[in-house]
Amino acid sequence: MSTALINSLTYYLSEHPYIVGFRWGHSQSWGTTWCFLITSISLYIVVSSSLHILLSAVLRRSRSVPLGHFPEIHSLLMSILSATIFAGILLSTAAEIRDTRWFWRRSKTATPLQWLLCFPQGTRPSGRVFFWSYAFYLTRFLHMFRTIFAVFRRRRLAVSQLFCNSAMAFTSFLWLEFSQSYQILAILSTTLVYSVVYGYRFWIGFGLPGSAFPSFVVNCQLVLVGCNLVSHAGVLTMHLIKGGCNGIGAWGLNSVLNGAILLLFLNFYVRMHSSMRRRNNNTK
Repeated sequence: MSTALINSLTYYLSEHPYIVGFRWGHSQSWGTTWCFLITSISLYIVVSSSLHILLSAVLRRSRSVPLGHFPEIHSLLMSILSATIFAGILLSTAAEIRDTRWFWRRSKTATPLQWLLCFPQGTRPSGRVFFWSYAFYLTRFLHMFRTIFAVFRRRRLAVSQLFCNSAMAFTSFLWLEFSQSYQILAILSTTLVYSVVYGYRFWIGFGLPGSAFPSFVVNCQLVLVGCNLVSHAGVLTMHLIKGGCNGIGAWGLNSVLNGAILLLFLNFYVRMHSSMRRRNNNTK
């Protein structure tokens, strides 16, 4: 029975005809145009900012707006989606390596790791891996609801949060539009961390015991940032060794955005730990 279940999951996550035959295109998939991307990000920024200004005008700053269990349900949904995308792209990657390994000789690709870091030039955004990349791209817009919850609950709107969420949606679009190298490793690491982080938020949202580490979520995000940094270095190395990786121009822009996110995160991480250290000193 377990073998039948595994075979069924493998089929629906990596061998289903729709997944195998997926193609990224303006006329074939929803949300694939530059107009949609720019409009969605602009709408996200405008709605979040307007809501923050409106609430600041009609309510005291210390007063939050009750949301019931909507944030916890959102966390559960995001955790399930992240885990599904992780499993899907992991199985799809294994299937793509199995089916296309014979073609690697033409592009000086010797190992699966080299293929993960550096797609051969001329790679088209179609097939199993890009289906799950497209699913990940769509979840970036669901992730933006975290900002709305923060405005209602904490009555706070961080510019860094607006930038990071917008940058992630833009980056995910670039991965698909230019068949960018490295995206598989980025999606694997991000969905793995997000499935844990969102699951943890759902857990503690219902008053269940949390981690013994007060900065559990931040530390998970630090691990993710570290993985992305190592992967970017690997892409650059492979590009120089092999003489070219697909979508390297988009990778350059992606690197700039990730660098900005890294600086914002490190600034937040340092300030958070400095604040925790001061509180610990005051309690002694």
